[in-house]
Formats: sequence, structure tokens, C-alpha cells
Amino acid sequence: MGADLHDIRYVRIGSEDLDESVRFATEMLGLELVGRDASAAYLRGDDRDHNVVFTKGGRSGHVVGFELPTMQALDDAAALFERAGVAVRHGTADEREQRRVHGLITIQDPTGNVIDLVARPAASGTRYFGSRDAGITSFSHIGLRTASPRDDEAFWISMLSAKVSDWIGEAALLRIDEVHHKIALFPSSYAGIQHVNFQVESQDDIMRSFYFLQKNNVKIVFGPGRHPTSGARFLYFQGPDGMIYEYSTGVRLITAEDEKTYVPRQFPKAQSSFCMWGSEPDIPEFRVPAQAADADLARAA
Repeated sequence: MGADLHDIRYVRIGSEDLDESVRFATEMLGLELVGRDASAAYLRGDDRDHNVVFTKGGRSGHVVGFELPTMQALDDAAALFERAGVAVRHGTADEREQRRVHGLITIQDPTGNVIDLVARPAASGTRYFGSRDAGITSFSHIGLRTASPRDDEAFWISMLSAKVSDWIGEAALLRIDEVHHKIALFPSSYAGIQHVNFQVESQDDIMRSFYFLQKNNVKIVFGPGRHPTSGARFLYFQGPDGMIYEYSTGVRLITAEDEKTYVPRQFPKAQSSFCMWGSEPDIPEFRVPAQAADADLARAA
């Protein structure tokens, strides 16, 4: 039995230009700037203290943060990892302050993705108020790159108690609660955050943002569309430093009752497995080799 993750908490993203990252996040993405200093900018799209932190310098890298329910659960997790031979680094007082948490340990998955596990993170005492009405309701999930899909999948299942909801080829969509997935592992040649997702209230919000982003020369890389796996309607677009952001709505929930009979589904690495409406992705990890696409068309015929 692995650590019991409560929810996703934040991402930390290295930025070559903090001013441009903040401008994009507030004016285009629709987040609220809640704090900034010389080396970092904090933004949110819900009642958490923050969801996204841009850290100065692209080489500051990517970090994903997940919450554990108690300080004791965090201590237990640290002991579990150490027994399993997983390197554990305990956060310093400065790092805990930077992340707005009481407890912090940091580990890495087999590919090298950096994972913060935190306890007692700060919540906000004020209502989220975005700089534009994108319809955002919550920070929901992240895509991670994996150079070793099976090893990383096994790590998230055994060490972090995730469950597979579905696969697309070798890409595993993992849940830690009722939401179809909070982590998606996409085969790649290197580690890092592949995309950052925010839920919006409705399909209307997705379409309004589609036209708004186009008008403001933001690169749309996938959608509007609908995922066959989670059922969510989606829109992916590209921000500074090549980071991909996603709006989605209507994601499938797998309830405790569903758990009794639910079996993960294996979707092929095919265009139709990413979008049931026919949108074609301009995202490296979602692209389907020509021979695979031809085979998919042959099956459909």
C-alpha cells in the first residue's frame, strides 16, 4: 500500500521571462495573480492558495505538488519510500515557506519527474477572481512525460496508490479519487510537465475561449474536441516556454460504487483515441505515426 494522495495541489514551472508568463496566465489563461517576488510568481484558479508558480529561469525546471491528508501521513510516506529505496529529501524551512505548506518531502519517479508531497497547504480566505472570465472552476490535473511508461506507471500505483482508469497505447491515465484522471503519463524522451489542466464550467466556456485565444494569436494545439476516455470536452493551447494548457469540462467520475466493477480500457495509439470528434493534435506526445493512422483508418473501414 502506497502513500494516500488527497489531491493535486500545484505545479512549479521554470520561466525564461516572468513578466511574460504572468501576462499570459492572467490575460489569456484567466488566472489570478496572488503574489510575486524577484524569483517567483504565484497564481490560482480556485480556492487554493495557488495552483501555478512560475520560477525564474527555465533551468529551474518543473515540479508537481500533491497533498497528503495529514502530517502523520506525510511522515508515514517518507518512511515507506525510504524502506523501498526511494530517495527522500525533506524540505527546508525556506522551501516550505515558498510552497505555503507546513510539511514537505520531495521524491522523483523513475523518469526523474520531481514530485513534492505536502501536508497542511495554505487555503485562500478570499474568492478566486480571475482577470478575465474564462469560466475556470478548478485546477484539475497534469500530464507528465515518461521515458519509461511501465516503470513510472508501476511507481505511481505502488508508491502513490494511483489507479489506472484507461490507457492510450502506453500512456496511462491515473486517478487518485473519483475524477477519471489527475495524472496522465505520456511516453517521451525526457522528464517534465507535458500539460496543465483547468476545469471550466461548461462547453460554452471552451468555445468562448477558443475564439478569444484565436483572436489574441495564441496557438491552439488541439481541439475543440472530446476525449473518448474521460468524456471531457477540451481545448489545448500553448503558452510561454512551450507549456501546454488545457481547459476541459464534463470529465467522467468513477465512484466508489463504480469501483466494484470498473476495468481499465485499452485504447490504441490512434487519433480517434484522443478525440472522438476528429480534431487532430499538434502536440508531440499525442501525434500518431502515419502507419498507425493508416491502420486506424483501415479498421474503421
